[in-house]
Amino acid sequence: MSRKRIYFLCTGNSCRSQMAEGWARHLGGERIEVQSAGIEAHGLNPRAVQVMREVGIDISHHRSKLIDPDFLEQADYVITLCGDANDRCPVTPPHVKRLHWGFPDPAKATGSEEEILNQFRQVRDAIGARIRSFLDRELS
Repeated sequence: MSRKRIYFLCTGNSCRSQMAEGWARHLGGERIEVQSAGIEAHGLNPRAVQVMREVGIDISHHRSKLIDPDFLEQADYVITLCGDANDRCPVTPPHVKRLHWGFPDPAKATGSEEEILNQFRQVRDAIGARIRSFLDRELS
């Protein structure tokens, strides 16, 4: 079986899509090739790095990137993680299965540092559960 190519897209490629890429690499292993990108590149959010490290996944080496048209063309799945990316994502080729998983933007969380980190953790856990279910269903 050839490796499936999965492309996670978000507005700024700083939080949600970065966490999704980290989860997918961790859970999918050699079965998949995964990348993430944004409509814009806002830089990797340090809180996303911190909460992913808490579950044993290191995304500190990731960088915020713009959409790569070549990878988009070759993808098996394009998964948008926010409404903005879903609305603004370039047209995908007919062979690409496009999915939308909307998650709140933890970078917009307010409150104490602990309250903000808890928002990041909730989004991290929700993305992880969704990816686990997706990989079990699509790649088994």
